[in-house]
Amino acid sequence: MSFQEIKIPGERLGAALRKELAGQGRCEFLVWAPYARQVELCLISPQRRTVPMPALQEGYFHLFVEQVPPGSLYQYRLFPHNAEAEATAVLRADPASRHQPHGVHGPSEIMEEAFPWEDAGWNGPELSDFIIYELHVGTATHDGTFEALIPMLPELRALGVTALELMPVAEFPGDRNWGYDGVFPFAAHHAYGGPLGLKRLVNACHRQGLAVVLDVVYNHLGPEGNYLDSFGPYFTGTYATPWGRAVNYDGPHSDPVRRYFLENARYWIRDCRVDALRVDAVHAIYDFSARPFLAELTELVAAEARTQRRRIYAIAESDLNDTRVIRPRPLGGMGFDAQWNDDFHHALHCLLTGERNGYYRDFGRMADLADAWRRGYVYNGRYSPYRRRRHGNDATAEPPGKFLAYIQNHDQVGNRIGAERLSRLVCFERLKLAAACVLLSPYIPLLFMGEEYGEEAPFAYFISHTDPQLVEAVRRGRREEFRAFAWQKEPPDPQAPETFRHSKLTAALRHKDGRQAALYALYRELIALRKGDAVLCQLHRRDMRVEAFEQIKLLVVQRRHETHARQLFLHFGDHPLHHPVAIAEGHWRRILDTAEPRWLGPGSRTPETLAAKSGEAIHLMPWQVVLYARDGNDAAPTAAGKG
Repeated sequence: MSFQEIKIPGERLGAALRKELAGQGRCEFLVWAPYARQVELCLISPQRRTVPMPALQEGYFHLFVEQVPPGSLYQYRLFPHNAEAEATAVLRADPASRHQPHGVHGPSEIMEEAFPWEDAGWNGPELSDFIIYELHVGTATHDGTFEALIPMLPELRALGVTALELMPVAEFPGDRNWGYDGVFPFAAHHAYGGPLGLKRLVNACHRQGLAVVLDVVYNHLGPEGNYLDSFGPYFTGTYATPWGRAVNYDGPHSDPVRRYFLENARYWIRDCRVDALRVDAVHAIYDFSARPFLAELTELVAAEARTQRRRIYAIAESDLNDTRVIRPRPLGGMGFDAQWNDDFHHALHCLLTGERNGYYRDFGRMADLADAWRRGYVYNGRYSPYRRRRHGNDATAEPPGKFLAYIQNHDQVGNRIGAERLSRLVCFERLKLAAACVLLSPYIPLLFMGEEYGEEAPFAYFISHTDPQLVEAVRRGRREEFRAFAWQKEPPDPQAPETFRHSKLTAALRHKDGRQAALYALYRELIALRKGDAVLCQLHRRDMRVEAFEQIKLLVVQRRHETHARQLFLHFGDHPLHHPVAIAEGHWRRILDTAEPRWLGPGSRTPETLAAKSGEAIHLMPWQVVLYARDGNDAAPTAAGKG
């Protein structure tokens, strides 16, 4: 019997004001607590009341209470099965709490659900039009709140961003955390502004034409303030994740657990109107049932999109290199609309930095980057020296629009021992090359906050736990993580307030002259090209040819759509290069050159036009990007030369 077949009163878990049912202030409570023989609702404010909750089948407890205004605080008193004395009962916040105004150890608050939305008619952009800007709410602005982000939105829109991605916002301990230690999945963090602040941000994003992507964590919960064990078997000992106990998605009593997380997804989509869920580390969600939770999740997202008549997407983070993640459900896949592609990042990062430690040992050749362009996964079943086994399967048949490409994200910056951004690791010319490689690719681009102007502040891992032993355990764990990279220095203390403060964006750099301004202008130009160019806006590999010249560190990409053709030269070498090319007939004009003075380049020697004639060659400066366009009925260009 599934939870859909169990006749449980109540439309949703948690507390819901039901004014339409019986006058003002009637509130419905529903909680799953099979570990309790008895549950009492304890209203704390504005009046103290204790009301026993009738038990239903399958461990649910349900209750209507009159005269409960919005803003009321409450908890549940749980009486365990194996205890008789009332003294053994425990007070716990609602697992489906929508607001924790006093943090993870405090009571829950009943929220007014009505909100003056101003996004009537909002449909959201197509996924193929997403240009995603990932940020951390607490460090993106001085105040670190949802509402403090609203003044940034017009500038992001002017940059060309179409989707704002928020790192996890579910209630976590303290006031600083990456968000992956959340323990109340339904409650937007109180220090960020709670659910009301989140709705105001989403509303403002939609007014600006920006979609909102929310990062959600369904593979584990954090250690501090995690009281789900008092209620029921939310976790399993059968599996383990690197970050904590695995969620019980396929064991005994797993149906109500699945309901809990599916309702959570529905809450963010229906109540908070987010446009996409980025599901963290799906490779750490263990579920061997015939109908996996992740397939149910993507089915729910698709159903909500149909019901609400707007575009809503599910995006996976996965290091499996397994096309089943993005394969449609009828074909045996999980049905995600897209996934993050670390292989693209790793291949590009190694060529830019020369790093070969840790998982970067699997990359470093021009051929790896060419493979990432051609087929998405670099490791498509070949042997991985880092993993010491074969890894991945072939993604060539999957459309590029199902993959996200990036040069930075929270993981790739924050999981370095010094938390350095790319702007601290490579020269200015390489930053420009990296931006072009991502934004001119056929994949969905993701920018990490501040990269568009070369932010230099670190983005370190930070926490604010209250348990000294837990804090020390996190410190030890961070040191262990870095051993594979053989870095010799000590990582920043994750508990120290200054680690968090130093990770805030330097707002003044956004409008600084010099390299920051030039890089920002280049990002705008690249995004405008991607959006407006007849070829570059196409997210497919048809009529695309990618050639890697290993010895001279050159990638040549040829793309065509209908009568339009583009030829892109990406030079990863330290020395000037004179490279012969063969092109088709027609007039070829240069439309982008990162060596030009307007991009603060060293000066370009590439011709403004190219013509089909014997001996045509192109002179490239170190780390230069050049893009040529031809519009007409001629054949696609071809590259020639020996690497």
